[in-house]
Amino acid sequence: MKVMIRRTEAGLSAYVAKKDLEEPIISIENEALWGGSITLRNGWRLALPDLPRDTSLPITVEARKISDEE
Repeated sequence: MKVMIRRTEAGLSAYVAKKDLEEPIISIENEALWGGSITLRNGWRLALPDLPRDTSLPITVEARKISDEE
């Protein structure tokens, strides 16, 4: 799914247009953000693509939702 990651005054947030959902990112697996997973405040876990550490925000990426069973 396409997810826009941006920096706000409160920190990082993710926007999913198809779901009209914007949630703060509450945890990041990798310090560099890219190539790991993030957790949104609503409990969704998303796997982000592996991008260069200095990738500027905002950016729209193809992320994969991680099911609770994984």
